[in-house]
Amino acid sequence: MYLNFYNLKEFPFNITPDPRFIYFTSHHKEAYDHVMYGILSRKGFIELTGEVGSGKTTLCRAALAALAKENVETALILNPSLTETQLLRAILNDFGLDVRGRDRLAYIETLNAFLLKRNREGTNVALFIDEAQDLSSQVMEQIRLLSNLETDQNKLIQMVICGQPELKERLARPELRQLRQRITVRYHIEPLSREETAMYIKHRLWVAGSDGSVSFDASAVQQVYRFSKGCPRMINAVCDNALLAGYVAGSRRIDGRCVKRAVQQLEGNT
Repeated sequence: MYLNFYNLKEFPFNITPDPRFIYFTSHHKEAYDHVMYGILSRKGFIELTGEVGSGKTTLCRAALAALAKENVETALILNPSLTETQLLRAILNDFGLDVRGRDRLAYIETLNAFLLKRNREGTNVALFIDEAQDLSSQVMEQIRLLSNLETDQNKLIQMVICGQPELKERLARPELRQLRQRITVRYHIEPLSREETAMYIKHRLWVAGSDGSVSFDASAVQQVYRFSKGCPRMINAVCDNALLAGYVAGSRRIDGRCVKRAVQQLEGNT
């Protein structure tokens, strides 16, 4: 609706995890570096946590895009509501492997053969599991067992388990201590500061094709930060509605009043 008015090529504040729009705050850059280091150094298990909407999935997708240029074959599991057998089947499917029957042992043998072949070819393999805080204890144990797929020199598969802070609480349970002990790289993403929120808004407008004719003034940024508490997803939600409010008002300068109207709409107080 407002793209032409603001001279934008696309919507800057969609909440989909598009890696083109990722803004590397100091925390997000460190998180990205931890993930890439863990995979490229074949550390086995990497744990990435952050609050809801902190940008974990977007960061993972950015890592996946970068790994495609680093001779790393990847798979991504987005649905945590799986049994052990379903998880193995989903992994094989995402790696493009032929899956037949429902024999868990056969699945593991197929995966192991694939990993050994890729290892001989000099290709690293990485598996990303999102929303891992919702995995059952049985599935987490199956994930731990996959780490046994290794040679004398290398882990055959690097696994990034990504989730909300509850994931750390899950892993602290006594029955998951063997999995916890195998995680050698960890990072928790912190919220954005007020200054980072301002830069985040400018960055996404720029990626969306802004020519500078639309801007959020200091009062608007303050209101966005107060409402979102530095959470990227909430920043996107309120900024998108603020742009709509600015469009309705005929203003390309988004001020605190536009953001207040946006917040009221998001909270259902209009």
